[in-house]
Amino acid sequence: MLNEATPLSGENKSGKVVSHNDLLIDAHAETQRICSFINNTLVQELKKRGAVIGLSGGIDSSVTAALCVKALGPDRVFGVLMPERHSAAESSSLGKIVAHDLGIKYTEHNITPILEASGCYVFQNEAIRSVIPEYEASNPFKVVMKRSNGYNISHLVVEMPDGSTRSSRMDRDAYLKLVAATNFKQRARKMLEYYHGDRLHYAVAGSPNRLEFDQGFFVKNGDGSADFKPIAHLYKSQVYQIGRYLNIPQTIVNRLPTTDTYPMEQSQEEFYFSLPYEKMDLCLWAKNNRLPPKSVCQSTELTVEQARSVYDDIDSKRKATRYGHLKAFLVDNLPELI
Repeated sequence: MLNEATPLSGENKSGKVVSHNDLLIDAHAETQRICSFINNTLVQELKKRGAVIGLSGGIDSSVTAALCVKALGPDRVFGVLMPERHSAAESSSLGKIVAHDLGIKYTEHNITPILEASGCYVFQNEAIRSVIPEYEASNPFKVVMKRSNGYNISHLVVEMPDGSTRSSRMDRDAYLKLVAATNFKQRARKMLEYYHGDRLHYAVAGSPNRLEFDQGFFVKNGDGSADFKPIAHLYKSQVYQIGRYLNIPQTIVNRLPTTDTYPMEQSQEEFYFSLPYEKMDLCLWAKNNRLPPKSVCQSTELTVEQARSVYDDIDSKRKATRYGHLKAFLVDNLPELI
């Protein structure tokens, strides 16, 4: 887990004002450094022939795939597209664009039958109907987080047959059941990635950026699992910088980050983060560099009180998602295997 820096309290005595320039990187040098990491990790640590990457059509998986291709060559990178019933149609088409652009082989698995067999959709429907009894399986829905008095409150949003939208606060049990069922999706995808990794003797690449990794925006033993994670140290805005340097297709660079988890279109800040990624990056960078909330107010257009609330939310998510970063506990601490 990334180390949590303790923020300074009180006034910003350094006078430092955080700006987007603080997140600028030398994309060429950083790309070279990451490529060296990928090569060294696969050859020296993992002893694998290549890399498997799940392609979602988003910037993170696209940049991760491009970095693997630059480090290993296209013949040693394999892409896996894994749409399901609730996926946006453009996710697969954009994933294929990336694969063709990079010149890598890929396969597509529609995981809907796996999810149907596991009960994913049935469990989701049960959780939704406990909140909105008249919900029908064909109604699009999503989960939205709203921050109130320092707490994140989950709300279920459902589009009704007449086109109207219903929003209702979810109780703890309904929220946990819906999320637990939804997590089948990420775990099914990871199962397929490791199938192809095993058959090709390839390592599985993970694609969380620093914001997602730090804040636990992943599913344990789902998209949180991987053999190596080459962009987990990069803030989201830095991933975009690498993407532009590597000439990721503009349609992907211009695509707004989404969860692509529920049938209604849903942004990441609606579901999880309290701000758009550009502002969250600045707040997280400032906090990691022990700068007080006041330092981000100018660049994020937040009040000091709002910035302090974001800092508190960062700490809260780190504590709440610590479980996702933990290894299994053992009765005795065994020596590391060589």
